[in-house]
Amino acid sequence: MTAITLYHNPRCSKSRQALALLEERGVAVEVRRYLDDSLSEPELRALMARLDGDTGALVRRQEPEWKALAADPADPEQVVRALVAHPRIMERPIADDGRRAVIGRPPEEVLALVASR
Repeated sequence: MTAITLYHNPRCSKSRQALALLEERGVAVEVRRYLDDSLSEPELRALMARLDGDTGALVRRQEPEWKALAADPADPEQVVRALVAHPRIMERPIADDGRRAVIGRPPEEVLALVASR
């Protein structure tokens, strides 16, 4: 079984909870600390295509960097440019099995990928 990639910020309690939920179930997890290893434009576009829901869900809209951009969260290109420039504003955690991705808000949402495997 292919590992689930968890886009992870270890300083975020929700991200830590999502990782723990996956590990408790014996799921192979590849942790990608996106603040240390940011996503490229092609990676972000591919991730957005696998997410359920709107592109704006990928952005932490209350962050000052996002507010300063005055970008449209419904415009995928603006979201991609914002996330490339400011990886800190990416919502977390995100679990990705290569076919489908989910935002772990609440953390239990990541288990949807486990159920579909």
